[in-house]
Amino acid sequence: MSMTDRERDFENRYAHDQELRFRIEARRNKLLGLWAAEKLGKTGEDANAYAQEVIKADFLQPGDDDVFQKIRKDFDAAGVQESDHQIRRCMSEYLIEAEKQVRAA
Repeated sequence: MSMTDRERDFENRYAHDQELRFRIEARRNKLLGLWAAEKLGKTGEDANAYAQEVIKADFLQPGDDDVFQKIRKDFDAAGVQESDHQIRRCMSEYLIEAEKQVRAA
């Protein structure tokens, strides 16, 4: 295998890994959004629309803080009693679940 082939292989693997990571994080955000929507009393289409808002919130800045801040702000505005720790714990748990779902698909 030539250096060019190895380089191309590495680039392809990197692109695949990045796409996979994006899909897993988007799935996590959807699961998290549905959980938060339930806490906010949203059901059906309203819950799905809220989950989409959470997915979009992840594009505001690098990392997970934008997603966390959206949910924290929405919970505070609605008087939902969930600790920062609980929200972050759900983010971690849903990340694991999302990875299982994406890899199984």
